[in-house]
Amino acid sequence: MPIARLALALCLLAALAAPDAGAQPPAGDHDWIGVDRCGRCHRKELYGDQVGAWRQDVHARALETLRSERSLAIAKQQGLAVAPDQAPECLACHVTASGVAPARIAYELDPADGVQCESCHGPGADYRKKKIMSDRDEAVAHGLWQADEDAAVCTACHNEKSPTWDPKRFRRPDGSTTAFDFDLARARFPHAIPEDVRGKIVEIEEQRRRARKEAEGE
Repeated sequence: MPIARLALALCLLAALAAPDAGAQPPAGDHDWIGVDRCGRCHRKELYGDQVGAWRQDVHARALETLRSERSLAIAKQQGLAVAPDQAPECLACHVTASGVAPARIAYELDPADGVQCESCHGPGADYRKKKIMSDRDEAVAHGLWQADEDAAVCTACHNEKSPTWDPKRFRRPDGSTTAFDFDLARARFPHAIPEDVRGKIVEIEEQRRRARKEAEGE
């Protein structure tokens, strides 16, 4: 699917969708930190540069899509009192942590960043430390959502409450169509930590630190 068409699809599928329609995991008492804090590690090549991959994905432009002519037309049809890029019911799915109580925002998030890391992985203040992130079970215990396993993370916004929900948007390998396919959706945005470093980040970085120190001492 061309990028422009996929960007429009993101807007149309999420626009006006209730943020809890798909029973997204609860944020609990965990605070939100934003992509800049996540990127302190996840823009590094060692980690796989997830931030770089996200910047190329339509989710990073989710707020921008609300300013398209098609989105404005949909908002008018739905009788919104304000433009879609100002409407709470649209921002709930197009801007990470929109509507979250200020006390739960540990660091300021830029709305222009659209749907960033924590919309899919959960508020990260308590699981962001490397030692915690190196142990998946420990990270989950500290608030990490299992976005690679839990379709509800996606369907909280990508659901039939969208006024342009397309029952044939996804085409499966067998030729059948469906409105949403979790596996196909994930495949469109690959950004996993490389297998050879997964769970070994702390160890590898320490090895590199020692190697640099030894090289400097020569």
